[in-house]
Amino acid sequence: MKLYNTLTRSVEELKPLNPPEVTVYTCGPTVYDYAHIGHWFTYVRWDLLVRTLKAAGYEPAWIMNITDVGHLVSDADEGEDKLEKGARREGKTAWEVAEFYTKDFLDEMKALNILEPTHITKATDHIAEQIALIQTLEEKGITYVIGDGVYYDTSKFPQYADFARLDLEEQEAGKRVDFNPQKRNVSDFALWKFSPKGQQRDMEWDSPWGVGFPGWHIECSAMSMKYLGETLDIHTGGIDHIPVHHTNEIAQSEAATGKTFSKVWLHSNHVLIEGEKISKSLGNGIRLPDIIARGYAPEVLRLHILESHYRSQSKFSWDSLEAAKNRLDRWKQAAATRWQEPNLPRTNDDISAPDFEEALTKTLADDLDTVHALQLVDKVADKALAGAVCGACLDSIVEIVEDSLGIDLTVANITEAQEQLIAEREQARADKDWKKSDELRDELLEQDIALRDTPHGPIWSRI
Repeated sequence: MKLYNTLTRSVEELKPLNPPEVTVYTCGPTVYDYAHIGHWFTYVRWDLLVRTLKAAGYEPAWIMNITDVGHLVSDADEGEDKLEKGARREGKTAWEVAEFYTKDFLDEMKALNILEPTHITKATDHIAEQIALIQTLEEKGITYVIGDGVYYDTSKFPQYADFARLDLEEQEAGKRVDFNPQKRNVSDFALWKFSPKGQQRDMEWDSPWGVGFPGWHIECSAMSMKYLGETLDIHTGGIDHIPVHHTNEIAQSEAATGKTFSKVWLHSNHVLIEGEKISKSLGNGIRLPDIIARGYAPEVLRLHILESHYRSQSKFSWDSLEAAKNRLDRWKQAAATRWQEPNLPRTNDDISAPDFEEALTKTLADDLDTVHALQLVDKVADKALAGAVCGACLDSIVEIVEDSLGIDLTVANITEAQEQLIAEREQARADKDWKKSDELRDELLEQDIALRDTPHGPIWSRI
């Protein structure tokens, strides 16, 4: 299996530390608001990674975190905790906000047929582990304390800029006016933030340095290493994590252990909506309920996400979502032919389910090449609609598509009563009773059954 490794900027053969196990860590959501489609592009793609690992014979151990404390509105460790901001916005406690949006996120994960990770870990459940990791860094002389918290001294980690290929001299020269003058270096980041004097936060804990809360970056290092070990096989996240969050994770983890933090880093690229990046200021953060309200099932969004490669800058539009719906409808029409073999022309070029599975797995194992993987399914659909795939083969192929792509193509057979309506319509057509024929077609349409007339007989599909 080959994957593009951000660490080396090249496609590499996957070489797990302890095969067949593959350890995978995914940076999860900050649960202060609803998830939008930009988030879902990322999480569907990492679900596909796990499915592909399984298809390739690996046994993935997958951890996804829930950031429910410590993520400040600025990556520069300035401003308000996003959970506290959400609490003020909604007149709730930060704990209530976290619980509500965590549940909403998990519900939508399920709707999008995203596999359940081995563990979903909350930052607030792992405060002790984060404090212990900070203490390790302190013992190694890498931290310092200033007025608002405990900070990581990036000058003590010479390779700090390597992962994101940062120009630290340029950063120093371009310090913002609001740069914290107590910080030793502009790239230094908070490991533990103190609660403001005279103010009690909803979320705060005692620590060796004072009452406060963990920084955003320390949680991922602490939780990933607790569950997956000091060196991960694969770490995943959004491309926007590279210059700050993932750079900081590497610095604190490798300084603490002296080991490579993750062998492979995968990053999902941005999603553009009508040519613009998703942002609250533009009001273009489309959510899954918005898509459902327009009449599209969650599986349509999932298919649309898979239509672009995870490393490409993807584009979302309602027209493209409609195109994905049409593609999915065609796949399901093809899957429904398993019930209708007598009405299809038979050919001698049946597709073998094992051959299809091998081709699909090989394609996805080539850096998660979903674009060509979907084209393989298109070819099967074309052949099935032409009568070139037997019902038993289609049964297997439907299962393969579900397991590999997370797209359910199961189509139930029609009822005996509906079969009778189709037979009566065929008789009306033979009698040239076009009025009755149209009435019967309309009756079937009311039951969400559409008909396509062919020289071999009517082919039905669900709508």
